[in-house]
Amino acid sequence: MRILKTVRKIPGGLMIVPLLLGALINTLFPKALGIGGFTTHLFKTGAMPILAVFLFCNGAQINAKQAGAPLIKGVALTLSKFLIGAGLGIIVNRIWGPNGVFALTPLVIITALTNSNGGLYAALAGEYGDSTDVGAVSILSLNDGPFFTMLAFGITGIATVPVMALVATIVPILIGFILGNLDEELRDFLKPGSVLLIPFFAFPLGAALNFGQIIQAGIPGIILGVACTILTGYGGYFTMKLLKAKNPHIGAAIGTTAGNAAATPAALAAVDPSLAAIAPVATVQVAAAIIVTAIACPMLVNFLAKREKVKVTHKAKIQGD
Repeated sequence: MRILKTVRKIPGGLMIVPLLLGALINTLFPKALGIGGFTTHLFKTGAMPILAVFLFCNGAQINAKQAGAPLIKGVALTLSKFLIGAGLGIIVNRIWGPNGVFALTPLVIITALTNSNGGLYAALAGEYGDSTDVGAVSILSLNDGPFFTMLAFGITGIATVPVMALVATIVPILIGFILGNLDEELRDFLKPGSVLLIPFFAFPLGAALNFGQIIQAGIPGIILGVACTILTGYGGYFTMKLLKAKNPHIGAAIGTTAGNAAATPAALAAVDPSLAAIAPVATVQVAAAIIVTAIACPMLVNFLAKREKVKVTHKAKIQGD
């Protein structure tokens, strides 16, 4: 059986296939992966440690001469994600008010569109880009939480910048970066980990999701997810084009909603009681967006990657003639 070959034919297959398998098992047999021991650690709760090793291995692939690239890309993509999400939410609020449009409130729009799935971005960057693209996740981690949503709602006096969360994300990449530049052989030794580990953290990420959430959220939740992928995905793509990045299609990998974004509506309701009535519906819709973007975003990145490849091939052919 050519399992790996088949998986690679699917857009973002190394990430999306294990992720969907994890979600499917969690939906049909929610207690199956909670039996404890190594089984639970590997298939249910082990995403973050494995992702940390993945980031470490990718950090080792960053050449010191390219150190500035991850920073620039990370800042640009984070800013693009925030401006699109916050801008759309503010526009909806100005025109339709706090109840929003198509059952999508400004709260749920800003929550879903300003938060990106760092794990999925890193996986797609590792599969379709290079180490500088993966390294940008250290900056993108800033939008992983309620901070930017609170900022957009004008309550930043209550929120604080998660400095330690940012530091904690950077450390594995930084240590890998240092070791990889001190020893070229060590860099080569760690290189397989930048691809090999993708399915191993994708499955437990999926095991935290449930397909029933999409049904519960209904059409608005699906629309939210599709809008997030298209609007912020293309926003990231064109941002990378402006930066003249080698792999501009990686910018589209920000077209996701972070897994912990589902907790943001409740967090906002806790500091602003006026949002309490719409927070439960927003939570379910965001949960749906998490799943929808996890499926749609890799497809968009794959589509743009193929289009970029065709452009490069065509340009080389013209220059050759």
